[in-house]
Amino acid sequence: MTIMLNHTIVPARDKVAAAKFFANLFGLKRGRTGYFAPVRVNKSLTLLFDTDTKFVSHHLAFHLSKREFDAIFRRIKQAKIVFGSAPWSLDDGKLNNWGGGRGLYFQDPNGHVLELMTVPQ
Repeated sequence: MTIMLNHTIVPARDKVAAAKFFANLFGLKRGRTGYFAPVRVNKSLTLLFDTDTKFVSHHLAFHLSKREFDAIFRRIKQAKIVFGSAPWSLDDGKLNNWGGGRGLYFQDPNGHVLELMTVPQ
């Protein structure tokens, strides 16, 4: 059996707001909020947003098709979300071309660094 990540908990100041932000930006549907505010990313991965008051920033990296990248990048620009080409350059407004693909980094409202890439690193 291949080892696959099934779910992970993502701390947020407001779990519902964080799940809505992520789902809207990534074009995904939210699940019913209970103890967690879930967002199903794909058949094998669900992000469980949880309200917390003290947490450190997480880094979540997503390998996407070119079409998915374009759609999310369009929503990032429409929402006027600051983005950058590297984790040390979150606000340069540029894309990277690592591995021959396209990639970018940005922060969500809770300070988590999200990475999008069309070629896996």
